[in-house]
Amino acid sequence: MSEQTLQNEDKTDQSKSKQEPIVKYEDVHKSFGDVQVLKGINLDIMPGEKVAVIGPSGSGKTTIIRMLMTLEQPTSGHIIVDGQYLWHMEQDGKLVPANEKHLREVRGDIGMVFQHFNLFPHMTILENCMTAPIHVQKEDKESAKKRSIEMLEKVGLGDKLDNYPSQLSGGQKQRVAMARALVMRPKVMLFDEVTSALDPELVGEVLEVIRDIAKEGEMAMVLVTHEMEFAIDIADRVLFLDEGVIAEEGPPSQVIENPTNERLQTFLHRFRS
Repeated sequence: MSEQTLQNEDKTDQSKSKQEPIVKYEDVHKSFGDVQVLKGINLDIMPGEKVAVIGPSGSGKTTIIRMLMTLEQPTSGHIIVDGQYLWHMEQDGKLVPANEKHLREVRGDIGMVFQHFNLFPHMTILENCMTAPIHVQKEDKESAKKRSIEMLEKVGLGDKLDNYPSQLSGGQKQRVAMARALVMRPKVMLFDEVTSALDPELVGEVLEVIRDIAKEGEMAMVLVTHEMEFAIDIADRVLFLDEGVIAEEGPPSQVIENPTNERLQTFLHRFRS
């Protein structure tokens, strides 16, 4: 191997090591009244990384991503998105609570797909996808329409553009919700138990679309899920949340297939029995 090749490889390694997280949680706590849901979360999510979050009900899984979507505010700690504080902003050299304008700007890099679709029932699925680019990103109508059609075709609904949500199955509604989020070109996509509200026969079609999106590799993805085989298949890293802390984390082969944490072993046992 030539000296020049070695130098090039060394530069590549240095570049990788210097890559900054797209999302960073710094000692994040969250309480609802007297109930402490998150107890000091420290987490880095790298650009393009696929992270699955598993854990029992009430462990704080959904709260983690709802804070990133600015639907819940941390009680303490910091969340940083692409180098910018999310819930805080710098003013006169100090960190102060973020105003609504700052929240909107930083949140613009984040997309989320919810359990229950949240589609506008009085709009066609094409109109559902076009609304945010036009009103939030101030994109012209024709450009928003073109990209919305592309995204609906990506999720297999190019023949349903003029249908209303009431005319679609649950799986189709969830795929519209994905297309609507993708149209915004997020750097981070959040999925909150997106198959939990679906009939069992519709789960596979939605998971397959998420797999296809993940293969493109560009976006970071955080997936709260109870589908263990899916997590093994799609995730670079799995986090096990238990009682408000990350109790175990690592590649799926370690966390799901060879867990060391006793509570994780107990949690996973019910999926195997």
